[in-house]
Amino acid sequence: MNILECLRRVEDRGAVETAHRVLQIVGQVFRYAVATGRAERDITPDLKGSLSSVKGGHFASITEPKAVGELLRAIDKYTGTFTAVCGLQLAPLVFVRPCELRAAEWAHIDLEAKEWRYFVTKTGTDHIVPLSNQAVAILSELKPLTGHGRYVFPSERTPHGNRCMSENTLGAALRRIGYSKEQMTVHGFRAMARTVMDEVLGIRPDFIEHQLAHAVRDANGRAYNRTAHLPERRAMMQQWADYLDGLKNGAVVIPINRAV
Repeated sequence: MNILECLRRVEDRGAVETAHRVLQIVGQVFRYAVATGRAERDITPDLKGSLSSVKGGHFASITEPKAVGELLRAIDKYTGTFTAVCGLQLAPLVFVRPCELRAAEWAHIDLEAKEWRYFVTKTGTDHIVPLSNQAVAILSELKPLTGHGRYVFPSERTPHGNRCMSENTLGAALRRIGYSKEQMTVHGFRAMARTVMDEVLGIRPDFIEHQLAHAVRDANGRAYNRTAHLPERRAMMQQWADYLDGLKNGAVVIPINRAV
């Protein structure tokens, strides 16, 4: 079987992101084969540059490290409401779906354990988000303001916190700091994390997919449970947060290699 030829067929019908995901799954199979003595090595890293880059479609995203640093600095300078500032600062650190971020509940967050546990409606599964030191610091600052209510990010119109932030709040905040819908969206923080962690930091794709709350299956086709690779994911989330701090502070960055 010619793997690249199969990927090209997927790519040729316009499903570029699907082709990349298929390559990740093939990589999981190869790594299992290597571990069990059925293959000598995983060949999928050699094929990454052969696929077209995933272009932002409906959810525009920034994935170039230098531009990511510029975005993070713009967020820190935002002069909107404190809850909106915290929401924008937290979004790249946890890269959950926008609806999950704005509906975050204090009852689901354990700052001492550095965990956020909640039910993902889209997939019908429970999910664990390990919280980096940076994420805990943001939430700790916000808790005195909104911790008396249900939601971490309550609506400005409901001071008692019985309704969560509007779906337009964070998107509007991005517009106010100079990023159009064609440049960056709140959902785009997910693509940012997936792309940079994979292509720059070299983190295992299955760890990233787990943290994105995507369905990930083992070599036998069984879905992993929510605690799969949790220690590794904790380390990954802290590494990611530290890397973002470096970008924000102007660290020298490694450019993403794009397919020609």
